[in-house]
Amino acid sequence: MNTGQQFSYATHLDVKFPALTVVDVPQLVEACTDRWYNQTLCQVNGSVARLGVLQGEYHWHQHHDEDEFFFVLDGKFFVDLRDRSVELSRWQGFVVPKGVVHRTRAPERAIVLMVETAAIVPTGD
Repeated sequence: MNTGQQFSYATHLDVKFPALTVVDVPQLVEACTDRWYNQTLCQVNGSVARLGVLQGEYHWHQHHDEDEFFFVLDGKFFVDLRDRSVELSRWQGFVVPKGVVHRTRAPERAIVLMVETAAIVPTGD
């Protein structure tokens, strides 16, 4: 399922690695040709871990019922809020609480791990 087509994002909500399989992030990063790629890696209870290989800007949005956690594996990544921008470097993370309007951006290619509920709509409510 690709819910991001209207925004030109490659968003894949299928679980790429079921339980009891090795999650191979480097292989996915190496194969990625999209500028804004989001792939669900695995599901843990009611949450999912997603991989983002990102360059550019995402649109402003919010999630009314879900928090989002972003953790930078490589590169620089920004979370813009209405009143400030948060810059994240490698090995840094940030939680956007439910209901907070935000957008994300990566001026250069960044590799980001995201943790959120499986029910979240990545493009916002």
